[in-house]
Amino acid sequence: MNGLLIAATIGIAFGAALERAGLGDPAKLAGQFYLRDFTVVKVMMSALITTMLGAFWLGRLGLVDLGAYYVPETYLIPQLVGGLIFGLGFVLSGLCPGTACVALASGRIEGATTMLGLLVGVTLAGLAFPGIEGFYGTTARGALTLPQLTGLPYGVVVALVTIMGLAMFAAIARLEARS
Repeated sequence: MNGLLIAATIGIAFGAALERAGLGDPAKLAGQFYLRDFTVVKVMMSALITTMLGAFWLGRLGLVDLGAYYVPETYLIPQLVGGLIFGLGFVLSGLCPGTACVALASGRIEGATTMLGLLVGVTLAGLAFPGIEGFYGTTARGALTLPQLTGLPYGVVVALVTIMGLAMFAAIARLEARS
């Protein structure tokens, strides 16, 4: 029960942070696709870098066993198709599942319609699963990580991703200063 309470508290805090950042507004999220608003990119890259660095250093200090974390398997073609469907839904609605929850909680009709679309899509996929189960398991590659794909040590990958993220932040700042 404590785990559920902690998860609910974190979820509510995350949703409140997303709302405060304006990420329950479909126009703001769609702005990233038109290179007008980079809030989503900055928030997500900040979260990614913070989590990656936290996990790396907690692992290096022996406070966390990173080998105990589950890394989902990679299925190239099914995940590519799923990503395209997800991206199409994101562009059409202007919301992803997390921000749709925020929009719904904020009373936005777009949040309600996106959540309804998600529910219908998940239901249809579940009903169709027996017919697509064979496709779902194709092109299995196991649990892939960037160090495995690149052959670089974990610490080097962490440093490179951090540098790329910081370079992206600098490029966005220059682009925003021009606008």
